[in-house]
Amino acid sequence: MEFTTGQIAHLIGGEVKGSDSLKISKLAKIQEGQEGCISFLSNLKYEPYLYTTQASAVIVDKKFVPKSEVKTTLILVDDPYTSFTTLLEEYHKFISFMKTGVETPSYIGQNSSTGENIYRGAFSYIGTNCRIGKNVKIYPQAYIGDNVTIGDNTIIFPGVKIYSDSKIGSYCTFHSGSVIGSDGFGFAPQPDGTYKTIPQVGNVIIGNHVDIGANTVIDCATMGSTVIHDGVKLDNLIQIAHNVEIGKNTVIAAQSGISGSTKIGENCVIAGQVGIVGHITLANKTSIGAQSGVGKSVTTEGTAIHGSPAFEYKKFLKSSSVFRKLPDLQKRIEELEEKIINLPTL
Repeated sequence: MEFTTGQIAHLIGGEVKGSDSLKISKLAKIQEGQEGCISFLSNLKYEPYLYTTQASAVIVDKKFVPKSEVKTTLILVDDPYTSFTTLLEEYHKFISFMKTGVETPSYIGQNSSTGENIYRGAFSYIGTNCRIGKNVKIYPQAYIGDNVTIGDNTIIFPGVKIYSDSKIGSYCTFHSGSVIGSDGFGFAPQPDGTYKTIPQVGNVIIGNHVDIGANTVIDCATMGSTVIHDGVKLDNLIQIAHNVEIGKNTVIAAQSGISGSTKIGENCVIAGQVGIVGHITLANKTSIGAQSGVGKSVTTEGTAIHGSPAFEYKKFLKSSSVFRKLPDLQKRIEELEEKIINLPTL
């Protein structure tokens, strides 16, 4: 992939200060830039590298004023970090979607169809009655069960397992080892102390522009659907249980677990190692701090909680401050008790 500085400036809405015909083929950190690379300067802590970098071009804020001579070509933009992110997105799309064709051996079942520009890697499996959109990339050793629907421009990396009846939107990404539609954890206790398996007959529905991290598992519903709405971003090593619903544009960090039938609102932020019990509701824009244990519903939009059990974030900070002082408080109480005991009697 090779573009000129002028083409890149047009893509990110910038202005070239220097040559607009330089060839750019790589992205790099400003301190590691070489000829043919483009970098960016957002944090002024890295400004000294601007004067020594070997990168052919650097994206900078249009209000930036250099303190000394800059030898590299500059592309002036409103927000260097966002502009460089746009370039990373385009580069990622290029390398992710460049593969086409069908490698052997691979399998596709009866009555299944794929759109144009499909890529099916070696040892990939597609079941019967599947509908796969255009420009979908299915990497080696991926498994897609029967009656699965996958929208356009979705990427399924090696080793992904998508169980039967799952419905997946467009522009989604599934990283290696993720499992979609496995059985929910449903077992009925019996009088003799054993457990009877409850069949899980529902499915998983995933919207558009959803990213699923490596080794993340989304269980199918007992009945009905487990639903992941548009724009949701799930990190690696997350467990989403049966009949959970996650609202649009919610992000969840690694090692978090959500128990069955919980409803999470839109634009929520859930940090790493959070545990959420089942059958509760979290309001839109709820924010949960790392390692929190959430045991009850959050009903007020925009609430931030922390701790285990989790409660309102500012109260958590005050409580933590008191907790740290407990040894000193205990010592003072003991001193006061001793003084009281030693008071002279009247």
